[in-house]
Order: sequence, then structure tokens, then C-alpha cells
Amino acid sequence: MSSKPKADPADSAMPLMAHLVELRNRLFKVAVAVAVGAIVGWTLFDPVVNVLTHPIVGLCKHHQCLLEGGKVQNLDPLDPLTTRLKLSVYIGVAIAMPVVLWQLWRFIAPALYANERKYTLAFIGPALVLFLGGATLAYFVLPVSLNWLQGVGGPKFVAAYDSGKFVSLIGWMMLAFGLSFEFPIVMVAMMAMGILKPRTLVKGWRYAIAIIIVFAGVITPTADPFTFMFMAIPMVALFWGAVLAGILMERARGRRGGA
Repeated sequence: MSSKPKADPADSAMPLMAHLVELRNRLFKVAVAVAVGAIVGWTLFDPVVNVLTHPIVGLCKHHQCLLEGGKVQNLDPLDPLTTRLKLSVYIGVAIAMPVVLWQLWRFIAPALYANERKYTLAFIGPALVLFLGGATLAYFVLPVSLNWLQGVGGPKFVAAYDSGKFVSLIGWMMLAFGLSFEFPIVMVAMMAMGILKPRTLVKGWRYAIAIIIVFAGVITPTADPFTFMFMAIPMVALFWGAVLAGILMERARGRRGGA
């Protein structure tokens, strides 16, 4: 017989409508958090833009461009408003990320066993740190990507970036890197719950690396080799870090079981 502790009786067998109502309530709270964050993002627009456009300064030192001083161009009368709204939402999502993770946890918690809840709750902090780490790495990779992309066209091409597209590029890069850095958290959580075994990952490491490489190639927003490598190599390192964490957890369980 399995000794796995059962979930609390109050949390079991929720009807479908109750799940939908719960999901609606969680999504509403997430939307409110993002909206509040977006309002804060609106007030932080100027300093954030100064930081995000800084990589352009280095680009203009090596290539011909119409972006001196890190300035991007508005090619439509509505660009100033739409770009500010877009960036405010991106900032809002970043600010609301702890609330998003917490609401996700609160939604899935009733479906978990007691020991699974303990493990999953412990991963919220590391998940947030890894997401922010991935987004930060994307920012530092951006200058390398821009230099390579501009250099591919040769000296006849002059850099003149549209403000909306530039903000979208940065937003998608940070989101892609942030989300890609979350996968070891999922792996460790599955190993902690006993769904996945470390030895299975070790045996299939070649397939795992191949999947990571394909994933990095698909999700890389700029499709340049430098962004691809800066995404794929850390993901491979995080994969092995997750495997090591799983091995250590398995040994710790074994010591407790033998005590």
C-alpha cells in the first residue's frame, strides 16, 4: 500500500463549474495586479526607456545609424502613445510576476497532495529569481545581437529602428529568456513529487540536450546565432543543475528512509 499522504478532503472533487469560477477569480486578480503594475510602469516610462535604449549607443559606434544618443524613431503619429502603453504593460507584467506565481500556486494547490504542496510552494522564490535572471541576461545579450544583425547587411544598411518594434523586440527577448529559465524549476518539482527520476534524465541526456537546442532555436526572437547560444548554453547548464538537485533529493530521501 502506498504511504503517500492524501489531499485534504475539503480540497477534493471540485465540480467543473467551481474550477471555472476559481480560474476566473485567479485570472481577475492577476489582471488587477498587471493593471496596477502597468500604472506604475507608465510613471517609470522615461527612466526605463533610457535603460532599454542604452545598447543602441554602442551600436552606433560600430555601424552607420540614425539612432545617435540611443534614440529610436516614431514612424506613426500614434507611436508615442502605443509604445508607452506597450512598455507600461511589459513593466506591469514584470512587477506582477510574484502575484502571478502565487495565484498559479493557489489554483493548482487543491489538486496536489500535502507533500507536493510543500515542495511546490518552496519553488516560487527560485522561479522568480530565475525568471528575472533570464530577463537580465536577455538585456545584456541584446547589444551583441544588434551588432551582428546590423553587420550582416553590410555598410550600405543604416540602422533606424521603429520605437514600437524595438520595444516589442526587447519585451519578447526578456520574456523568452525568462520563461526558458523556468524549465529546471519544473524538472526539480517533478522529481520532488516522484513523477520524474534523475536516472531517467541521465540516461536520456542526449535527447534532452537535443530538445533544448531545438527549443532555443525556435524561441529565439532575433534568430541570430549569438542569442541562440546565450539561451541554449545556460539552459543546458540549468538542465544538469536540475539533475544534480534531483540526485541530492533522492539521496536525502534514502538517508531518511534508512534512519
